[in-house]
Amino acid sequence: MRFLAGLLALILMAAPAAAQRAPLVLAAASLQESMSAAANAWARRGHPRPVVSFASSAALARQIGAGAPADVFVSADAAWMDELAAKRLIVPGSRAAFLGNRLVVIAAAGNPARIPLRPAAALARVLGAGPLAMADPVTVPAGRYGKAALERLGAWRAVAPRVVRAENVRAALALVERGAAPLGIVYATDARASRAVRVAGVFPAATHPAITYPIALIAASSNPEAAAFRRFLLSREGKAIFVRFGFSAR
Repeated sequence: MRFLAGLLALILMAAPAAAQRAPLVLAAASLQESMSAAANAWARRGHPRPVVSFASSAALARQIGAGAPADVFVSADAAWMDELAAKRLIVPGSRAAFLGNRLVVIAAAGNPARIPLRPAAALARVLGAGPLAMADPVTVPAGRYGKAALERLGAWRAVAPRVVRAENVRAALALVERGAAPLGIVYATDARASRAVRVAGVFPAATHPAITYPIALIAASSNPEAAAFRRFLLSREGKAIFVRFGFSAR
């Protein structure tokens, strides 16, 4: 009898753990290495490892709008999170400022180019000399930040015709890695993640809107693991993981 009672207790204790379902996290493409590391750290704590899907914030926001069965969204700018909030597609009160980043110009590792940010004519001459890889400046956060910086520096009009628009910031990075474009505009963390490129210039923070990564729970989610993983990401331990990959914590 005692054995049966003990076995029943073990079954009841194990049931909640067995019922746990891994949350689906939709994260900006620039978070590939860092979010994967955070998911691994969470799994080491005994939780189901989050399933993470990476793409441009624009593509992910559209997926959420179309009813994608996801649990957590991490955007690379506030605008796409604002749009979801306006449509009541995120949980009120779950949105939080999460991370920050820097915007840089990259060149192939063997390219000694240095980017003169001023005067505008010199910047336009260097960036406009060949294809310039950057994320779509209309919809993708990295592209929007890049366009804003070039406009502020007075070079966008001259450079725009030479821009190769990529679907996300990692696609822009890949164009430079493969030699399809001599220069590209990406986040500092993207450049850090690749041995095939080097930073040729850093845009002053004042030239573009502050780069911020907001996080929120998706309103359609009913997975309790999602809220727990969000809390972990926002904790000191969670943010420290991203800082190791070059992000700043908010």
